Amino acid sequence: MLELAGIIILGILAQWMAWKFKIPAILPLILIGLLVGPIAAEFLSEDGTKWIEPIWNGKEGLFPGESLFYFVSLAISIILFEGGLTLKMNEVKNVGPVITKLITIGSIVTFFLAALAAYYIFNLSWQISFLFSALIIVTGPTVITPILRNIPLKSDVSAVLKWEGILIDPIGALVAVLVFEFISVEGGGEFTKTALVEFGKIVLFGSTFGFTFAHALNFIINKKWVPHYLLNVLSLAAVLGVFVLSDAFAHESGLLAVVVMGMVLGNSNSTYLKELLYFKESLSVLLISILFILLSANINIEDLLLIYNWKTAILFAIVVFVIRPIGVFLSTYKSSLHFNEKLFISWVGPRGIVAAGIASLFGLKLAKNGVAGAEYITPLVFMIVLGTVLLNATTARMFAKVVGVFLTKSEGILILGASGLSRLIANYLKTNGRHVVLIDSNQSNIDKSKELGLEAINTNIYDDTLGDNIELNDVGYLMALTANAEINDFAINKFHDQFGENGSFRLISANEMSDSGNNPKVGLFSHTDDFVSLDELARKYPKIHEIKLESKEHYDALIELTNNDADIVPIFTKNKSGVLEIISSYSKDVKIENGSSLVYLGKNIK
Repeated sequence: MLELAGIIILGILAQWMAWKFKIPAILPLILIGLLVGPIAAEFLSEDGTKWIEPIWNGKEGLFPGESLFYFVSLAISIILFEGGLTLKMNEVKNVGPVITKLITIGSIVTFFLAALAAYYIFNLSWQISFLFSALIIVTGPTVITPILRNIPLKSDVSAVLKWEGILIDPIGALVAVLVFEFISVEGGGEFTKTALVEFGKIVLFGSTFGFTFAHALNFIINKKWVPHYLLNVLSLAAVLGVFVLSDAFAHESGLLAVVVMGMVLGNSNSTYLKELLYFKESLSVLLISILFILLSANINIEDLLLIYNWKTAILFAIVVFVIRPIGVFLSTYKSSLHFNEKLFISWVGPRGIVAAGIASLFGLKLAKNGVAGAEYITPLVFMIVLGTVLLNATTARMFAKVVGVFLTKSEGILILGASGLSRLIANYLKTNGRHVVLIDSNQSNIDKSKELGLEAINTNIYDDTLGDNIELNDVGYLMALTANAEINDFAINKFHDQFGENGSFRLISANEMSDSGNNPKVGLFSHTDDFVSLDELARKYPKIHEIKLESKEHYDALIELTNNDADIVPIFTKNKSGVLEIISSYSKDVKIENGSSLVYLGKNIK
């Protein structure tokens, strides 16, 4: 009981440490697992036993017999199902040719070149070599996001790395599952007629069960045959049921079935998907925390000594410094990315949780079945995972500065609220070359924003997910433009340091508008206009105007004019180079250069 409770406590502690120090969770999880497992057995325990002993075969330990194998299989099935849910077919079409090539050409390059390297360096069989290469295809958002979260990059570079990780997770897992299943049939993957038949059965049953039960589950939920409070647990039961059932019909087809099931459900556009994904994410965090401490603790010193040689260093160097750059540069050939951006993308390729988890599962199963060289799978993949995470977590920021992709000043603008007023201002800012992102919990406002070609995110300001969005790394200005004064205040207080380093502003409240002595420093545009008056003005005059300024006195005169005319509200100043500056309701000292313009909302000044 103490060990089981300890695993959960240590796992959640590792997740908290990852959040606190902004590092991938897999790093403290694996290190804790190694500490309480092989390190404790070798250096800390007097009797040479591990502090946590997940015995694979035997009558003692947390998971005696084959129970560890069953737990790992079920946990991986849930993690892969969640990965399948994130794979949207429309995103594959819309994320651009670079990302599409990275998850196709890049994967193919890694698959074949890494297999060649493993085959010739470690003298492994071709089957084990290709399994190793399939397992290290995936990168994964859970390791990339914490690394990039605090590196201000151009949005397209961040987007490439983020979406590569999301899209390649289920794809890499699918390739690994197929390779493993081919190895598993007919005497270790011998190329015989029987092996091909068994392989075909695995693909057929896995795909069929996943596709069929995904539509069945979707139909049941949409027909409201199940109460709302049972939706998430029903989905969990369905995933486990499909995994077990598919595996019963065709041995080793369960993982393929749940990946396909997740992909089909993820593209069904059902209203319950977002809630289901949140539930599966929370469950995956718990399972990942338990799983990786167990798997790391299950590694023995003999496994680590197996790869404790110069061959491991050569393989790691080839994977990181040769294969990854080749895949990236081939995938980005003739793209709009600059050479330094391609170089940075080549450098950042940490392997993630799916790779380590499936490697442990497959390594244990193949070793149990007596497949030659299977004992190398788990330690080699763990070495790639731990090495790439450590390398990128410690050097990515410095490397970004060295190659010149580090943004020294964040000029992007985050606008809270996607009302008509916000869309009008955002469209003007975008036209003038600024990266603008609108956020709103109202899907209708988000849809209207996207129809205008604006970047918009449907999210709740109270959720923590907004802070994890690496595509907002170049944001340095925050403008809270909602009708709710409390939400505007909350946004300023919560995201000032992350998104408002150059300035955080909000609309004044109705109470502040009626109190001339209460002019907040974060007040936006005007001290005599709140959301209601500005939104009405935007509907009455849906156009933003500019007027050339002759001098500072001319600016002061125009401001005086706007104070006496409710149909004119100044919002920005624009210098002759086109640089925009937000006008604060509090600021009285605005610098006006020759050739500057006043940008205002409302009727045209004649």
